[in-house]
Amino acid sequence: QVQLVESGGGLVQAGGSLRLSCAASGRTFSTYIMGWFRQAPGKERELVANIRWSGGSTYYADFVKGRFTISRDNAKSTVYLQMNNLKPEDTAVYYCAARRLVSYDFWGQGTQVTVSS
Repeated sequence: QVQLVESGGGLVQAGGSLRLSCAASGRTFSTYIMGWFRQAPGKERELVANIRWSGGSTYYADFVKGRFTISRDNAKSTVYLQMNNLKPEDTAVYYCAARRLVSYDFWGQGTQVTVSS
């Protein structure tokens, strides 16, 4: 059974940092693309960043470029999202997801990130 378990969310002041982790289990993810999404209250879920498990190529949404970094640790089957210079508008529930072909098939339960001004 595939499991994606996020951790690392919390409350931080504007300008601060957090690192989110997503522990993946249940299958071999070497052919997958791992993504971090977020959803703020009253807004649609949006892609923040993704990384190809094999090769490590990355994508970032414009609103996080230069502030967030996605990475993975193959040995730990874990994907990270390092978030620096956080802003109040980054407040959202952050989700980890896995995609092999077109759509993201597997999702974690989400972790809350709250940035105070």
